[in-house]
Amino acid sequence: MILIAFTGNSLAATDNDINEGYKYTNAILQKNITFDFEQSVQGNGYFMTYIYAKAGNTAVKNYAHGSGSLNSESLLTLQDMDRLTHDANADYNDYYQNCIEFKEDVSMVYAPMRIAVGTGYYAANPLDYSSLLKEKTWVKNYRAGTSMHHEVEYAHALDKELNIVVKEVFNKTYDPEIFGIGYTQMTINEDMTDGKAHIGVLQAADNYASLEDGDFTAENLAIRKTAWRNPAIEIDEDYWGTYHIEKNMTLETPYRLVQKNEDWLPCCFSGFDSMTSAEKKYIKSATGIFDCTCFKAPTQAQFQRTY
Repeated sequence: MILIAFTGNSLAATDNDINEGYKYTNAILQKNITFDFEQSVQGNGYFMTYIYAKAGNTAVKNYAHGSGSLNSESLLTLQDMDRLTHDANADYNDYYQNCIEFKEDVSMVYAPMRIAVGTGYYAANPLDYSSLLKEKTWVKNYRAGTSMHHEVEYAHALDKELNIVVKEVFNKTYDPEIFGIGYTQMTINEDMTDGKAHIGVLQAADNYASLEDGDFTAENLAIRKTAWRNPAIEIDEDYWGTYHIEKNMTLETPYRLVQKNEDWLPCCFSGFDSMTSAEKKYIKSATGIFDCTCFKAPTQAQFQRTY
């Protein structure tokens, strides 16, 4: 049984408008896409499944194959929302909220299978399927610089409960606040028989939560330190044989910046405080002007009042 629901709306804008929203004034640009997928499968034979979902800077992939018996229930939900408010009479605001949740309860037992296909040659000569069980799942949160990976292969039996939640929020008010957060969770409860299990986690040491949506390009990320270079967290585990494994992994990376831009020529009020020593040294023309050292308060009025 498969149940799929796909809904979306775009108010006062197209997808191209969202991507180029900075060109618009007095506009509210909004995209809100939701997707729901429920599945229940029972049977015997050969199976191969592939699920990939991406919302904003979050992504989930699940892949499995094998021969034998299968009893599986899974649920996938997705939200991809962008809201840009560019009001000429107020501070511009860009808001992104994306979330993916994947749940699976699966029981697989390996067995060689002979399957007759069609009505011709292969109906009289059934195909032999002898594929050990494999399932691979990963979740990536580019907003947080987080990657989690779980894989089972060459297994003779697998009974597993898996739950994944990945989400990002980014809110930018052009003056004066930026708020970003990436959240990633993977929980595993499984029994594996005669197989190999791998668990991996990688967390970048660099700060990705502060990046704007347009910064997540291959060129821009290549300039920054990759997650593999001096990572903040690295986990790499392999188990061969028969195991009961329980994991609960959660990573959250919040970021917030509140900064009011200074007015032009603020030395009239408190001096050009943001000048660094390097700027004073190499930008000599600024010395005495922008740092306000040329200003001296007068001790007496230049022109005396006469009566």
